[in-house]
Amino acid sequence: MSLHDQDDPALRAAQEERLRAVWKPPSGWFFRWTDVNNNRVGIWYVLTAFGFMLFAGVLALVMRTQLAVPDNDLVSANTFNQLFTLHGSMMMFLFAVPMFEAVSIILLPQLLGARDLPFPRLSAFGYWSFLLGGVFVGGSIFFNAAPDGGWFMYPPLTTRTDLSGLGADIWMLGLSFIEVSSVAAAVELIVGVLKCRPPGMRLNLMPLYAWYILVVAVMILFAFPPLIAGDLLFEMERLLGWPFFDAAKGGDPLLWQHLFWIFGHPEVYIVFLPSIALFAMLIPTFAQRHLLGYPWIVLAAVGTAFLSFGLWVHHMFATGLPKISLAFFSAASEAVAIPTGVQIFAFIATLWAGKVKWSTPLLYASGSLAIFVIGGLTGVMVAIAPFDWQAHDTYFIVAHLHYVLIGGTLLPLFGGLYYYWPLITGKKLSDRLGRIAFWIMFTGVNLTFFPMHLSGLEGMPRRVFTYPADLNIGWLNLASTLGSYLFATGVLVLVADLALSPRRAKAPRNPWNAGTLEWLAHPDDEDWGIRSVPLVESRYPIWDQPGFVAKVDEGRFFLPDAEEGRRETIITSVLDARPVSVIRLGTPSVKPMMTAVALGAVFILTTYHLYWIAALCGVVTLACILWWLWDTAEIPEKPEKPIGHGMTMPLYIAGPAAPGWWAMFITMMADATAFSGLVFGYYFYWTIHPDFGAGFAGPGVGAPMIALALSLASWAATLAAREVHHRGGVAAARLLLVAGLVAAIAGLFAGLRCLDGLDPKANVYPAIVWVLVIWTVAHVAVAAIMQAYTLARSLAGRMTPSHDADLRNITVYCHFFALTALVAYLTVGLFPEAGL
Repeated sequence: MSLHDQDDPALRAAQEERLRAVWKPPSGWFFRWTDVNNNRVGIWYVLTAFGFMLFAGVLALVMRTQLAVPDNDLVSANTFNQLFTLHGSMMMFLFAVPMFEAVSIILLPQLLGARDLPFPRLSAFGYWSFLLGGVFVGGSIFFNAAPDGGWFMYPPLTTRTDLSGLGADIWMLGLSFIEVSSVAAAVELIVGVLKCRPPGMRLNLMPLYAWYILVVAVMILFAFPPLIAGDLLFEMERLLGWPFFDAAKGGDPLLWQHLFWIFGHPEVYIVFLPSIALFAMLIPTFAQRHLLGYPWIVLAAVGTAFLSFGLWVHHMFATGLPKISLAFFSAASEAVAIPTGVQIFAFIATLWAGKVKWSTPLLYASGSLAIFVIGGLTGVMVAIAPFDWQAHDTYFIVAHLHYVLIGGTLLPLFGGLYYYWPLITGKKLSDRLGRIAFWIMFTGVNLTFFPMHLSGLEGMPRRVFTYPADLNIGWLNLASTLGSYLFATGVLVLVADLALSPRRAKAPRNPWNAGTLEWLAHPDDEDWGIRSVPLVESRYPIWDQPGFVAKVDEGRFFLPDAEEGRRETIITSVLDARPVSVIRLGTPSVKPMMTAVALGAVFILTTYHLYWIAALCGVVTLACILWWLWDTAEIPEKPEKPIGHGMTMPLYIAGPAAPGWWAMFITMMADATAFSGLVFGYYFYWTIHPDFGAGFAGPGVGAPMIALALSLASWAATLAAREVHHRGGVAAARLLLVAGLVAAIAGLFAGLRCLDGLDPKANVYPAIVWVLVIWTVAHVAVAAIMQAYTLARSLAGRMTPSHDADLRNITVYCHFFALTALVAYLTVGLFPEAGL
């Protein structure tokens, strides 16, 4: 399409009408609930996470009311345990992480000049998983069945069914289901940032928000899977009696602490960095200049992420670890303050160098930084082991945690809400109500949590439902309770502001005069978002590129039309954002919802020990997934299409340039990380028990090596099938897929032979062998399903030598599956020597 064609008003009107027809979903309640448009799914996500936050806040108010005076009997000890467990779990798992994912689903496509993220149905699946899991976990308190072991659920109190009720299973299985949605969102966000940037937006031109989200999504891939591995061991002990944390049978409760805090401390930065990312967007706007220190901020974000994985043991200083471990993790815990400080000082320098326009969003940003710095300073204090020994499990830690989380997560989100509300709804929130809400919340936060430092130093322990009057800390607790109600009042003012916003007049376009791409949106914008995908030459193109907004609006850039009547956006290269192809996006569908419901049923029914019905739902889940996938990677009606300015792009790509390949690779990185947590458990037991495996025959060498050989044969057959198929040997490739399928099935049965004679209830050694082998066998089964699915696609004519994305993607899976088999079978077959 030439520039002359784009100058024709009649042509532009026709293009706009086609876009409207494509991106506007069919009417009716069913299609509204099955829509996968990023704006709608993101808004559902935001509203649901905000609702869970309000509910968790009410739980906190009940706790503070109970603690307002000594010897109070408002709630029982058991109810109080449920309240603080559910409050912490909901704030961390159902608000902080899902909220950043929700905001990113809305903002990222607009920040990147894309029509949508590459897998909108995956975003919808993540939302439904989050909603179902959240209602299941949060609703348990109304049936006196909420978890009561703390949001960390330390064994052995929580793994012994005689000491903890159904709530532990609800926590473990419900939140495991939610963790699936978090990993799914991370895959979507990583691929979106890497592959859906507009032409010209090289990595060094990305908005800082995109950088932060990329870093955080990668952190999720390495932080959440160890917890999933721990969840698996936890539930095997609770449901089947396998003694992973039972010291009497060789287990060790400290393994859970390692796996939990490998997740738990990066989790703090997973929820902090996206909020700082909001500062990186609004501070340049209100300083009316480019952000200073862009490369240093990127390096600091990456450094924060890297160091955060070396801090988990500082939650375990009181467990009797060696002094060298204490020294290392104490130093790492203090070092993380350096990249955090770099980011904060870069923001301050930008404000100092600019012409600041004070506004409600900037007020929230400034106040939240002040609160976060207080929390950061106390964090450096507890990073020192001798001080931590004194403050451990006291209210000093509660104060530190809440200063960090409220200053580093909650208030920044409220500031972002005031900044981006005109973008989402076309209406501005009230500056007057926003400032009133801020000052009430700012005062409430300090009145609530500063006294907790003092009560903690006076010796008040965490997680107690009452305390005696002779501790002389009643006045401190009363002040904290009054502060919590004051903070809640501020939140109510904010909620009232949100409720009143629909009555207000439309805000002008880009009311803050920002320079980044998301503000191309118009208050009366259509469903497709950006009018044409732009060519980006600056970090702030609205400020720096002459006539940029008009050119986008007039369709003068790329992909201004939808001539085939399909949802489309541009895929670009990872490093320099060169156009690679056009991707056709998912349309409204019930498949993500049905898949989430079926998978949720597996977790929920397992909670109530309804194993056979849960297994049936597992089969339904698999059927839904295959049904969902069958329509993907479709062969287009033509090989390529013009995208404007004389450029033509293919409609189908496969391999490392394709988003689907990246999604498989990233998913398998998360899978490999979870597996590494299980392997860590095996060698953890081996190192703490000199006689690990003694007295048990073990699987020996023969059965594991046969299973390994068959697994590697299946991998090799799939790899050969990919190469032969690409060269046109369709029939030979089908035969190789059949051979790989047969080898996988044989490897499955050979793997199960490794378990002959091993009783997983007798000792931790046979139990951990069972887990490693079952994990590997399950991956063999998935490989067999993938090979059969790809063979069916080929026989149905949906896969050809030039359209082979399915085969290339399952080969990526098989690489990781082969690595899993290699590590698992060598481990159980060769270590320890007593198992030979």
